[in-house]
Amino acid sequence: MESLKGKTAVITGSSRGIGRGCALVLARYGCNIVINYVESSEKAQEVAEEITGLGVESLVVRADVSREQDVKSMIGSAISTFGGIDILVNNAGIHQHLKTWELSLEDWNRVIATNLTGVFLCSREAVSHMKKVGSGSIINISSCVAFTGTDHEIHYASTKAGILGFTKSLALEVASYNIRVNAVSPGFFATDMVLPLITSEEMKSLETKIPLGRLGAPEDIGNAVAFLASDRAQYITGEVLHVNGGLIMY
Repeated sequence: MESLKGKTAVITGSSRGIGRGCALVLARYGCNIVINYVESSEKAQEVAEEITGLGVESLVVRADVSREQDVKSMIGSAISTFGGIDILVNNAGIHQHLKTWELSLEDWNRVIATNLTGVFLCSREAVSHMKKVGSGSIINISSCVAFTGTDHEIHYASTKAGILGFTKSLALEVASYNIRVNAVSPGFFATDMVLPLITSEEMKSLETKIPLGRLGAPEDIGNAVAFLASDRAQYITGEVLHVNGGLIMY
C-alpha cells in the first residue's frame, strides 16, 4: 500500500469503533488522519496519540456531519492543515433499536440527517477540492442490513440502502475527474454500537451463523478501506465491497 504514504484521509466518526479502526489502519500505511468526533474528545485524543505513535500526523476536529457549517469548517481545516484531502471515509452513523411504530418523526429525521445527509455534505465539500487536483477516493460505509433489511431499525437500514444509491450516482458524476467512489458493507462487528445490544448467548448464536465463526473487528473494515483507497483499486469505482465473514453471500 505504498501509494497511501503521505496522503491525507478524513474519517468521520473516527473516535471509536469502525471509524477508529479505519484511522489506525490508514495511519499504519502512512496517511495523515483527520479524526472527527461529536461527543467524546477524550477518545478522539486517544486515537490521535496512537496515530502519532505510528509516525504520521493527525488533526482532531469536532463536527456534527449533519450540520452544513460544521462540515465546511472540518474540510476547510483539513485542507489548511495538510494542503488537501486525498481520501474521505464517510463512516459517522447513529442508530436506535426501535420498531417502526415506536419511532417519532424526530427519531427518523435525526438518523437520516447523520447517516445519509452527512454523507452528502461531506462528499460535496471533499469533491469540490478533489476536482481541482484531479484525483481522490471516497469510501462510504454502508451495512449488510441495506441488503437484508432489519426488524428493528428501519430508519437505519433506509440510510444504509440510500448510501448505495448515493455511491453509484456520485461515482458516475466524478469519474471524469479521476475521483473514485465506493462503498464497504459491514456485517456484524464487535463495536460499542453492537455489543450492548446482545447477550453472551446471543453472541454465540450469531457467531454460529457467520461462516468464518466470529464477529468482525474494526480493522477488518480498515483493511478493506485501505485497499479501496490505494492504487491497487485504481480501476474500481461505483462498487460495494462486502465484509461480513460470509454472513450474506451473493
